[in-house]
Amino acid sequence: MFQTLEHFMKSWEFEAGATQRLLNNLTDESLEQEITLQNWSLGRIAWHTVTAIRIITSNTNITFEAPTKDYPVPTSAQFIADSYHKVCKAFVQALQTQWTDSTMNESIDFLGQQILNGSLLMFLIQHQCHHRGQMTVLMRQAGLVVPGIYGPSKEEWTKFGMEAPQM
Repeated sequence: MFQTLEHFMKSWEFEAGATQRLLNNLTDESLEQEITLQNWSLGRIAWHTVTAIRIITSNTNITFEAPTKDYPVPTSAQFIADSYHKVCKAFVQALQTQWTDSTMNESIDFLGQQILNGSLLMFLIQHQCHHRGQMTVLMRQAGLVVPGIYGPSKEEWTKFGMEAPQM
């Protein structure tokens, strides 16, 4: 749980930056990549990461402009990446102007249970991490380069003069 806005902002800056790097590497063609017809496509997951920021925070008193419907999925990877950037900027600005550290300890209803806003913000980050993992698998299947998140990706090892670990 986050107890201060500053602590959240530092974590969000890194995590949102990692998500943005993934989204920036998508192509229009890759948005159709899926594991099975019963699972979400790469584009659906990517667009969901954009809309989920507002959806997850909708029961709080924070207001900012962001799409809230994750279907239909846009067909432009650039539009998804640009939308994520805009939503993140609006979200951060709203937090900085509408919340204080004491807001982190306010309780809200989330998915039928009472949680603190600081816990909701932790869930938001975890939700983004969860979907980034899904996207990286689909990106590899689509033949895209996956940027490093918590260290260099397989494709980046050689950039650092290292050999990729053998499986």
